Amino acid sequence: MHDTWGCIITYSSDTTKYLIHIHLTAEGVVEKPDVVGAIFGQTEGLLGEELDLRDLQRTGRVGRIDVQITSRKGETKGEILISSSLDRAETAILAASLETIDRVGPCVAHVTVESIEDIRVAKRKVIVERAKELLTGYFNDASIDSYELLDDVRESIRIEKISVIGDDKVPAGPNVTGSDAIIVVEGRADVINLLKYGIKNAVAVEGTKVTGTIIELTQTKTTTAFLDGDRGGELILRELLQVADIDYVAYSPRGKSVEDMTRKEVIKALRNKVPVEYIRDQFDTGEQNESSHEVLQDKTETLPVQPHNQEKPDYTDEMHERKIKPGPAGKHGVSKTLADHLRAVRGHHIARFLSENYVLIREVKSGDLESSLDEMNGDVKGLVLDSEVNQKLLDHLVEMGVEYVAAREFKGIIKRPMSIRLIKIA
Repeated sequence: MHDTWGCIITYSSDTTKYLIHIHLTAEGVVEKPDVVGAIFGQTEGLLGEELDLRDLQRTGRVGRIDVQITSRKGETKGEILISSSLDRAETAILAASLETIDRVGPCVAHVTVESIEDIRVAKRKVIVERAKELLTGYFNDASIDSYELLDDVRESIRIEKISVIGDDKVPAGPNVTGSDAIIVVEGRADVINLLKYGIKNAVAVEGTKVTGTIIELTQTKTTTAFLDGDRGGELILRELLQVADIDYVAYSPRGKSVEDMTRKEVIKALRNKVPVEYIRDQFDTGEQNESSHEVLQDKTETLPVQPHNQEKPDYTDEMHERKIKPGPAGKHGVSKTLADHLRAVRGHHIARFLSENYVLIREVKSGDLESSLDEMNGDVKGLVLDSEVNQKLLDHLVEMGVEYVAAREFKGIIKRPMSIRLIKIA
């Protein structure tokens, strides 16, 4: 569950009993703070001191309030989740009180409790399913064939190659000290996962405190920070930028950590790494209307802008030459990286409509963009253009369901919808 604006409150999965699922509809455009304010404001004093929502949160009997909303065509819809450690009757009364909310900000609103989920029942189901897996998968060793045995042995050999280096004893692959390039990851599990794919020059920070060994390594080697795309990854990156010499930044896909990534995802993430100067600029300029985590996710997932002649570090001894090659360029319907499209439009006053995996659907002149929008269908996932984007164009793209837009400038943007990523072409 994600933290919401201003709603980071005491929550313990050990004591939570119920999860209240609420559907919200507002006849207008509202933001998350408006919803949270309505919840507290319109329930205050309604149920007496014993069930006052602020007091319940302060004592930990009600957990975090998670608000996820989107606005389209002048209407806002979304879901609200509230965790509760109250008993069944108290939880039901609290849930019913929320249905009395009739306004959010200046807008008429409708709030409906869709369900009250018993967390303990859900946990028991998970336990039962896991027990079935253990029963069928771990008590039948005789079913393992020779190929599986060979794979297990090869896997153990790779894992055994992990070692510790320096006085700080940080986990590292076998080629860290001898390689000209290293990859800094968050933990030991990340190093092990990269070893599975033949990447032997990864070293782990092991916590938010960057050790002296890591700092010394970055001074003499081309360094890529390869971190999880969450709050922890952001904190580690902030410290790395302050104390170490980082050259590139790469991030795992949304919702995944480096230790869980597949071979294909690892290759793609490292290939699409971002020069550290761009990330440093984002921290220095500080986009105050967004959380720094959102800025990192938006920028580092999709802005691998590098000159064609820039030398790339050999971040893996076995896969760099064989696996990581730039995609074909200049053909419609061909999958490329977003970096290729950014380079293609920059300085040429053109716009490109992209589908999933950055496949080019159509290319038009920037001046013909607005007239071309109505001709496009729902396959468009992204837009890259060498011109500016204003509020009117941005709203149109949101209505089309476009997930991201990369442009030279964003001017007059008063309200940025949460459903679309804005990427400024450096």
